[in-house]
Amino acid sequence: MKKHVFIFVLFVSLLSFGQKKEAVNLESPYHTVYTHLFFLQKETYDLQTSASTIYGSSAEEAADIAVKIKQVLDGKGLRVNMASLPRNANYLDTLNGMEFKNRYVLFPSQLPEISVEKIDGSWYYSRETNQAIQQLYREVSPIWTEYLKKTIPNVGHLKVFSIELWQYLGVVVLLLLGAGLFFVMKKIIFWFLKGLESIAVRFAHNSMNESLRKLSRPIALLIVFFFVEKYLPVLQLSIDINSFLLGGIHIAQTLLWIYVFLQFVEVLMDVYRSYSEKTESKLDDQLVPILKRLLRGLVIFVGVLKMLTIFGADVRTVIAGASIGGLAVALASQDTVKNLIGTFMIFLDKPFQIGDWIVGGGVEGTVEEVGFRSSRIRAADTSIFTIPNSKLSEIVINNKGLRKYRRYKTVLGIRYDTPPELIEAFVKGVRQIIEVHPETLTESYNVEFTGFGDSALQVLVNTYFLSLEWGVEQSSKHRLHMAIVKLAKALGVEFAFPSQTLMIEQFPEKNAVDMKYEVAEEKINTSISAVLDAFKKEAQ
Repeated sequence: MKKHVFIFVLFVSLLSFGQKKEAVNLESPYHTVYTHLFFLQKETYDLQTSASTIYGSSAEEAADIAVKIKQVLDGKGLRVNMASLPRNANYLDTLNGMEFKNRYVLFPSQLPEISVEKIDGSWYYSRETNQAIQQLYREVSPIWTEYLKKTIPNVGHLKVFSIELWQYLGVVVLLLLGAGLFFVMKKIIFWFLKGLESIAVRFAHNSMNESLRKLSRPIALLIVFFFVEKYLPVLQLSIDINSFLLGGIHIAQTLLWIYVFLQFVEVLMDVYRSYSEKTESKLDDQLVPILKRLLRGLVIFVGVLKMLTIFGADVRTVIAGASIGGLAVALASQDTVKNLIGTFMIFLDKPFQIGDWIVGGGVEGTVEEVGFRSSRIRAADTSIFTIPNSKLSEIVINNKGLRKYRRYKTVLGIRYDTPPELIEAFVKGVRQIIEVHPETLTESYNVEFTGFGDSALQVLVNTYFLSLEWGVEQSSKHRLHMAIVKLAKALGVEFAFPSQTLMIEQFPEKNAVDMKYEVAEEKINTSISAVLDAFKKEAQ
């Protein structure tokens, strides 16, 4: 008998031990969330224990909040990573700027409204969570869905691969609505972008219909994805299915956003290119490919960061890593960064433009290209100087291309024995040549007998050519020189060259060289008129 009693007591003890409830532990964010979710699973369901994680509500309200928090997480496909939850009882939240609180947000980017906080020495779901949960729950389970589920016949609740038949039907309806929305929104967005094109059409050199179509399709598809993302939780699928489908939607959205912004960069650069072609500055044309590469790189970089967060990387860790990595790269490539800054300084200050003739830093030539890192300058001998933009932005540059006119200055030397009348006639004739020259500035020039050189009388010629192009300037000089030479020949004026004259007063049967000059006024005027008439005909 005693043996049977002992066996009965042992059996009851073992049975009671197996049914003993797990103790409630709210000492850290990990233990609170674990208690909440663990006791809402089918195998360990205990709503009262799970509701103990809700603070400041009645037992009934707490139970309702606990259930709805889990339904919201399941509906949005958010699976709590228990390994990442802090087990520190005095955990401090650093997401609040300068304010530190005993608070932990489960999903800072996807669902910042749900968090746990320390109250009276224990961790509970925060008061903000209790206040926001009803609105969050209505987003994943509107009132009409509850009514709809009640009207579904029993056959609709039959499960195939853990999914009820009415949920399959709901997915089909959602996809059909999404397809219809796509075709409608594609046309609306194209019409809207077409209206915006009227603003940019004065800059664009051709129609942007194809570019606008490339933009309208992915934007319409993004709207469809937002629609599906919003109403997919209504079907109340399991968290595994929701997590898979919503994760795929988020990846697709990110890829589409990257594509949309890349296409937007293309459209923007097309408009800017058309605008820059109409400006006088050629430097704007060179800026187009640089800006395009920079903006495309920025779009891809931000897109990759976003993609990393979708795959579970912490936003703060990604940003911190990107910052540290960027700093490391910047330190390792200081010259490249300096050249990049120099590039922006050149485009902002615009000390020159493509095609300008510049002089500075021992370099002289025509600016052919301003690149992302360096600039190319072609010298007069057609060789190429490649100068880092950091150096080019620091040196003193004399931009010959910004001159209003091209100044030309020379000194004509004529023989010392030239009569004063011919000197005056020659100066007068050169002045008139400059006045009738089609490429000279007639408002400002100087032709004067300015001094006595070692072997010639010096006549200064100072004038300005209208064209800023080097080739046109050389052609203008040629025509001016030829007219002056013809004038001197017509007047009988001789150009001097370095020489010495030996004066011999008495030498048998030898006479000094006696130049014969024609100084008659009529002859002088006739010669000047003939030269000017011929020059005018050549200039026409």
